[in-house]
Amino acid sequence: MENPMMMIAIFGGVFGVILAVGMFLREMAPSAAEDRLAVLTGKKNAPGDGNVGGVVKKEVLQEGVSGVGNALGQYAERLGNVNLFSEQANSPFGLDVFLLLTVGAGALGFALAMAISAPFALWPIISLALAGGPYFWLAWQRKRRFAKFAKQMPDAMELIGRALRSGHSLASGLHVVVEEMPDPISSEFSQAYEQQNLGVPLEKALKTMLNRMPNLDLKFFVTAVAIQRQSGGDLAEVLDKIGYVVRERFKIIGQVQALTGEGRISGIVLMALPVGLFLTVYYLSPDYVGLLFTHPLGRKMSGMAIVLQLIGAYSIKKIIDIKI
Repeated sequence: MENPMMMIAIFGGVFGVILAVGMFLREMAPSAAEDRLAVLTGKKNAPGDGNVGGVVKKEVLQEGVSGVGNALGQYAERLGNVNLFSEQANSPFGLDVFLLLTVGAGALGFALAMAISAPFALWPIISLALAGGPYFWLAWQRKRRFAKFAKQMPDAMELIGRALRSGHSLASGLHVVVEEMPDPISSEFSQAYEQQNLGVPLEKALKTMLNRMPNLDLKFFVTAVAIQRQSGGDLAEVLDKIGYVVRERFKIIGQVQALTGEGRISGIVLMALPVGLFLTVYYLSPDYVGLLFTHPLGRKMSGMAIVLQLIGAYSIKKIIDIKI
């Protein structure tokens, strides 16, 4: 009975991954609007040059696949603002592909648990762990992008301040940041610059950027711009002081990380040791560890161990996480 179930789980996981990869390639391909712009700029032949059949077939296949994706996307939007989370992480794929990757990874988790003959109680745990892989990858990408943006803020403030002193407008200062600095700060300021070019008030464009990048230093910048627009003042001097404060904060953060390095390593070891010991003992003697899942007292002990592990991780994180 286990073989058919394993085959079904493997088929579902492989099918989900293949469909997700196909939708990822679909999103990476140029859209219809981009094709028209390419034709107008001479970068691509017109449809009358023999490419009509290929384009039509491609669009029909895309519409057939995107129907399921749109339905999944509408359902996921009810769970929270996943689109904003994906945009903050600069995700290379859309929400529909993310959901399919999650489902496929969960199905592969079930297949892996069955293939290694893990206890039945571990099947959902392994499946959920693999299903959370795409989300944790996005969260890691988002955190990494936020950190890089924060490190670029002092240089951006100095560039805008110098542009203001040389007689340029604030919008021109934003454009200098777009041209002179790398991603992610250039792409974020580029969106704000393009929005104000299209008629959106500059304060609103900056607040939209702050919604995408909830950075404290960026909030200082947006607030300073709003106050300067209402009451006037030397914005260049304010930006220089913001850049100085940001640099000093990074110095203090470096000192704090050096002092709390031992606590962070201790937390990693204490969190990884029980899991590693469990896997080692299970590999050496599966029947000995199996009592934790078959005996009622063993199940209670396992549940209590997981709860205490989570409480310990939260406590260690609170100790070493010092707000500056």
